[in-house]
Amino acid sequence: MSYLIEMFSYDFMLKALIGGVLVSLCASLLGVSLVLKRYSMIGDGLSHVGFGAFAIASALNLANITPVEFAIPIVVISAFFLLRVSENSKMKGDSAIAIISTSALAIGITVASMSTGMNTDINSYLFGSIIALTNKDLYLCVGLAVVVLIIFVLFYNKIFAVTFDESFAKATGTKAGIYNMVIALLTALTIVVGMKMMGSMLITSLIIFPAVTSMRVCHRFITVMICSAIISVTCFVAGLILSYVYSTPTGAGIVIVNLGAFLLFTAIGWVCDRINAKRYLK
Repeated sequence: MSYLIEMFSYDFMLKALIGGVLVSLCASLLGVSLVLKRYSMIGDGLSHVGFGAFAIASALNLANITPVEFAIPIVVISAFFLLRVSENSKMKGDSAIAIISTSALAIGITVASMSTGMNTDINSYLFGSIIALTNKDLYLCVGLAVVVLIIFVLFYNKIFAVTFDESFAKATGTKAGIYNMVIALLTALTIVVGMKMMGSMLITSLIIFPAVTSMRVCHRFITVMICSAIISVTCFVAGLILSYVYSTPTGAGIVIVNLGAFLLFTAIGWVCDRINAKRYLK
């Protein structure tokens, strides 16, 4: 308890806790749809695009625009482009994502090294930093969380239909393209905001890990979403506390906790499957 009291006596740790919980919640909800639709690697591609945009913004040293404000439209446009490529292009979606993500990462590193070098700000975008979260970023986290929760509550049935059978959803009159674009937009915003804490290398873990972990045990869409949200928030808080206690990188600590949760749920799922199989045989 003494560690917790000391930890949250710092203003930047409170910001990291609030912002991280909100971003983790958004990423987990969006991650369920992305993983089930096999779009999860779009998150990885967008994180690299975000790093490139952050690096260019830092190099240009724009007076009236923050790096986050500069990166948001670029990442959103990239999200829509990757979505279109995944759906309609002759090029396979994973190939397009790999080309765009590695190119953006290379451009970002090159621009950074030619201008200011790999300074603290650039490293925080690449690997994450809990002290990088500002009040404006916190407001973005709150606004993003409110929008994501409202959309998932109001349009749950539509998102469910588009996630599991897009062709059937279109046949019943659901505008699947619009819902896909909304999910892509919210994913892009979540990645841009979350990158300051997790870094471009690790932010995708907040999207993929909780969804995949909850699917080891849960098998209904609604239970997967709820379980994913709980896992994501719990792992973030645990990773944040462990990183403070043991002075380890926050982003890496959160990913390691998520990995532990995945292994635990995999073991639980295996045991449950064995028990159910024995009951069925009887």
